[in-house]
Amino acid sequence: MKTALNIISFFIMLFSAETVSGQHARFTTEGSIEFEKSVNMHAQIKKMINKNNEAYYLPAFEQYKKSQPQFKIMKSTLSFSKDKTLYSPVAGEAAPRTFFSELPAANQHSIIYTDLSISKSTAQKNVYEELFLVSDSTRKINWKLTSETRDIAGYHCRRANALIMDSIYVVAFYTDEIPVSGGPESFTGLPGMILGVALPHENITWFAKIVNDKALPAGTIAPPKKGKVTTTEGLVSTLKNALKNWGDYAQSQLKAYLL
Repeated sequence: MKTALNIISFFIMLFSAETVSGQHARFTTEGSIEFEKSVNMHAQIKKMINKNNEAYYLPAFEQYKKSQPQFKIMKSTLSFSKDKTLYSPVAGEAAPRTFFSELPAANQHSIIYTDLSISKSTAQKNVYEELFLVSDSTRKINWKLTSETRDIAGYHCRRANALIMDSIYVVAFYTDEIPVSGGPESFTGLPGMILGVALPHENITWFAKIVNDKALPAGTIAPPKKGKVTTTEGLVSTLKNALKNWGDYAQSQLKAYLL
C-alpha cells in the first residue's frame, strides 16, 4: 500500500512541476536577434567560371583560395517589437579587396523595415553605389511546414520549405516561442520568428546566434528614409536595363539584389 501511495505521489509531483513549467513558459515579442550570413565563396565562384572566361578566372580563383577562407561570414541584427521589424547589416572589419570581393551575393545591401500588421515593407538597397528606397508589399511565400525540428540560439524551431522568385529553393526554421512572423532579410510569413534560412543551391545561409529578449529604446524600429523611391517592380526594371548586356551573369546579379 505504501509503495502504491509513493508512486501516486511521484506522478502528482511530476505533473505539478510540468504544469508550473508550462505556466511560466516565456514568449518573447520584443528584442533583437544577432544573425550571421554565411556564403560559400568557393561554390559561388565556381558557378561563374566557364569556357569563355576560364583563362583569367581560374588563376584568380586559385589565388583567392590561397588567401581567403572558403566561407565569408557577415553579421546583421533584426530588431523586433510585436508586429514591426528592422533588419540591418552590422559593419565589420574591412576585408582585403580581391577579384571576387564585390560579388553581390557575398555582401549585404539592404536595410529592411517591415510592418507585419499591414504586410508592407520599406527597404533601402545599395545597388552599384546608387541608393534605392523600395516600398512595397511583403513577399508572399507559400510555405510548406514539415515535422523536422532543430534548436537554434536556444529556441526550438520547426522546418518549413518554399520556392521564391520561381526557382530559388528555401529552407527556413521558425520558433513559435517568438510569436512574431518576421525573419532575416525579406523572409516572413511563418507562425513565429524565423531563426534560420538556407538557400542550398545558392550556397547562402542566415542563422541566429543570439536572441536578446529585452525592451528596445524608443525609436529603434523605424523605416529608412534615404534613396530613390521605387517599387520592387521598378527596381527589377532598372536592374534588367542595367544588366541587359551582361549575359548569364545578369541572372545571379538580379537574385542577389532581390533577396
